[in-house]
Amino acid sequence: MPKPSSSAVDKALDLIEALARSDRPLRLSELAGEVGLHRATAYRVLIDLIRRGWVLRTDDHYLLGAAALQLSHSAAHNSLVAVGRPTLEALSERTGMMVNLQVLEADRSRVIDVVRPPRLEMINHLRDEMLPVHRFAGPVALVALLDKDARRPYLRLAEEAGHPLTGPEGLLADIEQAERTGYAFERGRAEQLVASVSRAVVSAKGWPICALTLVGLDAEFDEPHLSELKRQLREATDALQAALTGLSSSPQADPA
Repeated sequence: MPKPSSSAVDKALDLIEALARSDRPLRLSELAGEVGLHRATAYRVLIDLIRRGWVLRTDDHYLLGAAALQLSHSAAHNSLVAVGRPTLEALSERTGMMVNLQVLEADRSRVIDVVRPPRLEMINHLRDEMLPVHRFAGPVALVALLDKDARRPYLRLAEEAGHPLTGPEGLLADIEQAERTGYAFERGRAEQLVASVSRAVVSAKGWPICALTLVGLDAEFDEPHLSELKRQLREATDALQAALTGLSSSPQADPA
């Protein structure tokens, strides 16, 4: 039975606490039943929690997001970081590059995990940093999967920083290329002599879950090496997508 009327904060905390207690991602119906909310009410609250980074959605299941994990290491076993870590380590080992894992937040992406080989210790790992879309490949790969309305906060931040949106050097061209090819590529915007290429992990319904980004010295991103890095990145993002799908698999789909 639904609980008596409670505040929006109560509802949000109830949902976060239910996810923290669970040893697996939960469906909407499971979450709503766990906290005693109507499904429609639970869904509306979850949308806000996803937008703020407290909850992550993978297909029809929900788990704790980056914001919650910053406060609670005890939930890490069921987090995107824990699921993704083996993929990051394997990708870094195969390519010799630094690899980071990013998720979207309100108007930027956040780096939630990094594997950096010793040879690249001179490059900032950016763990826990918020990255604007006009300077980094990761947020471009993620924003490219959003519809035009959802892109506005990220574009607005670029405009406020004085970065052009249109023209051959504009941000919209970068986003359109990432949308078309599946890869975002950046050279020298964040750090001189450093380049990166990124690809998003996509849910079955087409929205971005997270992005994997390869970071290294600019000279190592020329062809044909860049094509090989993209191939490795594609295999890694596909593997992570499969891992997340496996976590959330269930005999019965739960409509959103």
